[in-house]
Amino acid sequence: MSLQAEFERVADDVKKVKSRPSDQELLDMYGLYKQAIFGDINIDKPGMLDMKGKVKWEAWDSRKVLPFATEEEYQVTAAIVKRFGEGIGNDLHQKLLQRARTRRNWLEEWWLDAAYLEMRCPSQLNVNFGGPAPYLEHCWPPTEGVQLQRTSISMWHTLQYWDLLRTERLDPHKAGNVVLDMDQFRMLFCTCKVPGVTKDTIINYFKTESEGPCPSHVVVMCKGRFFSFDAVCDGHILTPPELLRHLTHVKQCCEGEPTGDGIAALTSEERTRWAKAREYLIGIDPANKTILETIQSSLFVVSLDDAKPYATAENYTPVSLEVLTGDPTIRWGDKSYNSISFADGTFGSNCDHAPFEGMVLVTHCYYVDQQLKATDGKWKGSETVRPMPLPEELVFTVDDRVRSDVAHAKQQYFETTQDLQVVCYAFTSFGKAAIKQRKLHPDTFIQLALQLAYYRQHGRLGSCYETAMTRRFYHGRTETMRPCTLEAQNWCHTMLLPAASAEAKRKALLLAFNKHNKLMAEAQNGKGFDRHLLGLYLIAKEEGLPMPDLFTDPLYSKSGGGGNFTLSTSLAGYTTVHGVGAPMVHHGYGFFYRIRDDRIVASCTAWKSSPETDAETLFQNLVTSLHEMLHLATTAQL
Repeated sequence: MSLQAEFERVADDVKKVKSRPSDQELLDMYGLYKQAIFGDINIDKPGMLDMKGKVKWEAWDSRKVLPFATEEEYQVTAAIVKRFGEGIGNDLHQKLLQRARTRRNWLEEWWLDAAYLEMRCPSQLNVNFGGPAPYLEHCWPPTEGVQLQRTSISMWHTLQYWDLLRTERLDPHKAGNVVLDMDQFRMLFCTCKVPGVTKDTIINYFKTESEGPCPSHVVVMCKGRFFSFDAVCDGHILTPPELLRHLTHVKQCCEGEPTGDGIAALTSEERTRWAKAREYLIGIDPANKTILETIQSSLFVVSLDDAKPYATAENYTPVSLEVLTGDPTIRWGDKSYNSISFADGTFGSNCDHAPFEGMVLVTHCYYVDQQLKATDGKWKGSETVRPMPLPEELVFTVDDRVRSDVAHAKQQYFETTQDLQVVCYAFTSFGKAAIKQRKLHPDTFIQLALQLAYYRQHGRLGSCYETAMTRRFYHGRTETMRPCTLEAQNWCHTMLLPAASAEAKRKALLLAFNKHNKLMAEAQNGKGFDRHLLGLYLIAKEEGLPMPDLFTDPLYSKSGGGGNFTLSTSLAGYTTVHGVGAPMVHHGYGFFYRIRDDRIVASCTAWKSSPETDAETLFQNLVTSLHEMLHLATTAQL
């Protein structure tokens, strides 16, 4: 019997599975947690919930509590949930509906504040994401002596992408026949986060041609110093030879000269401390404010880095580590896009996460990658360099206090970054083609392999977050999809049972696959529950109400609530572009992956100071899981 036929047979079995009484009880009580059903075109209204109606979808039970709860813990949580649903929860939901009537997207402002702008921890490592550029896999292998030449060409392609956005010629993205919201792409260029004492802000200077003038300058950072130049001359984007002239000038200015004051390191500081340091910096000289605004409004930042990661197509670890933990004096951590150019001719990116999701950067980088492939990484146009001003150095006025602030920022940054373990390897035994040949969804395949890898390493499941894209809605960003289901738990347990038959393992696998695919579809269509729960939490907070027991219940955080996911995961897509990010919690992992026809590239991060975690071991367990799963799927087709 083929695996597809097996799926169809088991699908009927899934419908017949009877929950334990406590499961069904949870289904009834957790009806309140139905995520907002936003409608066909807008992500604007929380779902109209019939409190007395029968819940027709599986919510909190399998995705949250049960995989982590003892029977005693479950009973406590069940009582809390019942009180919540019969009382304050309904009141909060009605208040949420009132909010939705006055906003096209009731979540947008809240999400930005709660997830990013109100956070006080250093954001450069805890919030930012990055990734290695894939150019080394084809026309640009690691090579010394070509840093500036390659940077000029990659910059030119990036500027072409900016021009596509500015002239509104970038085709809207689609999911099937559904057009996706493109608002986040406005934030890729000319965007910066500005620290505040209690809350940060995002400033976006980008405009399309039809909207008016837009900044067109670029900031280059080298050896702790800043330089700026206009990337447009007489209405035309600078060519690679012209960009190379500017980059060469910057490099020559910095060679043999003292290192700069490294003001950029302040962006890696704790947010309130950085806000106060910034206020002081502006106070000692108004010209410092002008420099800050020049950096903030720039198209993007180019970091000329002396590091030589020497990554390969099979091992991206060195460059992935550098983009996350490299020299803080040449990264403006609040900038929407830092393009990092290494001395060995390799590249990477580091971005503030607040303005947009990773797929915005992935789309841009894939565009550059495809353009480089098409031109073999060479410039084939005119070598003429037009007369134009050389880059201007931006020199801050500093004093002993500023130098002390910079020193403190660098110290805390290096202490933290030295604790981060990063591995990024290519699994080359098979990829998307082999998985799809067996009628399985590649993303679900990787997610379940990760669950099995974690289960094998830690003897239990870990609360897991997978990004679900909600761009089919107005200004939609993400919903949480929770891969840690009862079905996944049962499958992992079955896989490690010596006495379990292949048939039992296959059936458990198919049940886990079906559940995962169902939950992902729900989350992408506005039927998850995490963002709705956040709305209820924030309504209570805004109204000054006592925090409901639901949100202080230990099982709430144990199952991932409040940003406590042990596994923080994200699919970077099916292109050549990869990503990397730090774990969400100290005892957890950050896990990014991309899926190609012939390979799976995965980055895994963990904190060295955690006695529970080891990123290298998790990756090796992932490899074992991938092989076991493909073998299981293959034997099902025999």
